[in-house]
Amino acid sequence: MGIRLTSLSVLLALVAGCTGGPSGVPGSTSTADQLLAKAPVAGELPAGSTMDKIRKRGELLVGGSLDAPLLSQQNPATGEVSGFDAELSKLLAKYIIGQPRTKLVTATSETREPLLSNGTVDVIFQTYTITPKRAEQVAFAGPYYESGQSIAVVKGHEEIKKPEDLAGKTVIAGANTPSIAAIQKVAPTAKIVEFGSDPECLAALKQGRGDAYVQDQALLIADASLDPELQLVGEPFTTDPYGVGLEHDDAEFKTFVNDWLREIQRSGLWHEAWRGSIGTVVKGEAPVPPAIGSAEGS
Repeated sequence: MGIRLTSLSVLLALVAGCTGGPSGVPGSTSTADQLLAKAPVAGELPAGSTMDKIRKRGELLVGGSLDAPLLSQQNPATGEVSGFDAELSKLLAKYIIGQPRTKLVTATSETREPLLSNGTVDVIFQTYTITPKRAEQVAFAGPYYESGQSIAVVKGHEEIKKPEDLAGKTVIAGANTPSIAAIQKVAPTAKIVEFGSDPECLAALKQGRGDAYVQDQALLIADASLDPELQLVGEPFTTDPYGVGLEHDDAEFKTFVNDWLREIQRSGLWHEAWRGSIGTVVKGEAPVPPAIGSAEGS
């Protein structure tokens, strides 16, 4: 069963900020510490395996973001990175190493595959949508979350109410993301303008360089929680499963990460990580995560 972030008028409870604060607020040290204190640690690892090398190194190298609210955002005051993807990466680090030691390497939608293939990072946690094309270059554990492409506009722009209204419009999208194909399918006459990161896309939208911005709803919900000028339109019009990006030919590590995902789902740690991040904005019970291996390319 997958996750769909729908009925935005009901789900969005806008918050004042996503860094620091009492228990239950994204970035809360006490909440993160409580989560990690309960996290399991793997037993003996196969000699020479990727997991064994990471344990001996004492640090998990993670490709991700520093500027994605609710998902992976750095607190400028403390340097700590918090959010759903960030907490999952720390849980995986503890499972392998015994301590939640991670080193985050900033990745973009265009650099994720090279970072994995050249060994700069061990894993990618970055709302990394599993697609068959990407699976030709990297391996995916999961999926561990499911979102979908949605539309954002600057408040007051009422002419776009559904995906088909993007026809003939200038639409902003992240480079090398599933947004591009999604736009082309629903509105073939749209002019697509690409930018390298979510903050760049948002800035371009507010500067009037496009009529709308298409992105994963999980990211747009986080953006809208912080920016009163941003308005989400309608519901997701695609299904996008997120996976943990891994080196392409390391089947042993993929099996290991999939087994870890099943463990944190079974124990409830996945749900706690969700409630402490995305769940602070999206109302309701923690959703049921998608089945491991259920996405084409996983």
